[in-house]
Amino acid sequence: MTPLIRSTIAVSCAAVLAALTACTTTVVTHAPEVRPVTENSNPSSVSEIRIADSALASGNIQLATSLYQKLVAADPKSVPGLTGLGDTLYAVGDFTRSGVQYERALQVDPTFYPAMLGAARVAIKQRRLDDAIVQYRKIETLRPNDALACAGLGTALDLNGDHAAAQAEFRRGLKANPGDPTLSVNLGMSLILAGNPREAVNVLLDVTRYPAAPREATQDLALAYGMLGNTEAASEILGEDMPKATVEDNLRFYAFQRERIKAARGTDNSKQPGAVSSGRTSESAASSVTTVSTTAIGAMPLDGAPSREAVKQ
Repeated sequence: MTPLIRSTIAVSCAAVLAALTACTTTVVTHAPEVRPVTENSNPSSVSEIRIADSALASGNIQLATSLYQKLVAADPKSVPGLTGLGDTLYAVGDFTRSGVQYERALQVDPTFYPAMLGAARVAIKQRRLDDAIVQYRKIETLRPNDALACAGLGTALDLNGDHAAAQAEFRRGLKANPGDPTLSVNLGMSLILAGNPREAVNVLLDVTRYPAAPREATQDLALAYGMLGNTEAASEILGEDMPKATVEDNLRFYAFQRERIKAARGTDNSKQPGAVSSGRTSESAASSVTTVSTTAIGAMPLDGAPSREAVKQ
């Protein structure tokens, strides 16, 4: 099974990017997925892979690591084993060694989807955005309508400052995967980053009306309202699960960003009104939720983002 990527690229957008102090795209969290069984897998190793994947999915990193290590010790070219080790290392934040394991797996099987996804989300975590974009495009060549790949690629593009291309990717993914919450949340955040919070509100409202909507959707909706200056709506949303002091921190942050953007309009006529400069320092994807002030206001992961490292992916 593939681990959780945005833990949840996502890809995000899942809190606002560099200019917002800590923005990001939803980093894609993906549910556990059955790993393809390679030709050199025997019944015993297949059973161990499934147990290891289950342990990883349930958060038992120590057991999962032990089982994956056993698989690799028995067969140094075990693609699921190497990928699993990459997943466990990613889960504890060791992205450098995680990337090494994914690359070892891809040297054996360059088209192994979980390893490709893992390598892409590591690239996002390490801010190697061009590498992430290349890797996600490879995945899309093999799986043209894969939601995690679309979310991850869009997240990488967003973090690279190409919001128009990111939004096109999210919309393409939504056309193939209608209603996908990760893609919708990432699209909403991308619109905020590009200076279009009003359209972001419309996108995010479609997600948050469902009881099972991801938390990132409501957080990003509050951000969109905040950037519009509708502090009453933003405060009501944030107050549902945050203490009053944290809500006030976020409202001050929104006000600061509105003033910053207002000042920027007078000095940079090329900037779209209300646009937020992202640059390359934010995270998605997916990934994971980035905090602004003391509060997470968005998701990513994927990588893809993950997550903004699906983001896990």
